[in-house]
Amino acid sequence: MNEDQEYQYTKRTQKDYSYSFKLQVVDEVERGEISITAARLKYGIQGHGTIRTWIRKYGNLDWDNKSDLKMGKTPEQKLLELEQKVLLLEKQKASLEKQLYVTDKKAIFFDMMIDIAEDEFNIPIRKKSLPKQLTNSKKKKK
Repeated sequence: MNEDQEYQYTKRTQKDYSYSFKLQVVDEVERGEISITAARLKYGIQGHGTIRTWIRKYGNLDWDNKSDLKMGKTPEQKLLELEQKVLLLEKQKASLEKQLYVTDKKAIFFDMMIDIAEDEFNIPIRKKSLPKQLTNSKKKKK
């Protein structure tokens, strides 16, 4: 059989792909008989990621747990990773300290503004303590 005849391109639509056809293509690719690109040309599959999606869905390889397999890191890599984490945490700490400083200054500024307003207008702006308010409200109700 001529190789050109074997990989003759026939255009297909998405509805042409049956479940058994998908399983056949996935089986051929997983056994190593044909590459993904060659399968696309042979079966006339238009999308680049179509066969990869089929392999993830219908293949025998466990694609979901693939990310859990990690190579061990060398001590140098671990040290560099920890140094980067330390630098990141130091930056975050500095940022939070700056935010705290600004917040404290704002609180002091607002307290000063309330004090000035109370002095100039001779009116109490701050709320009275809660127990005193409760006793006053009880007297008014009776």
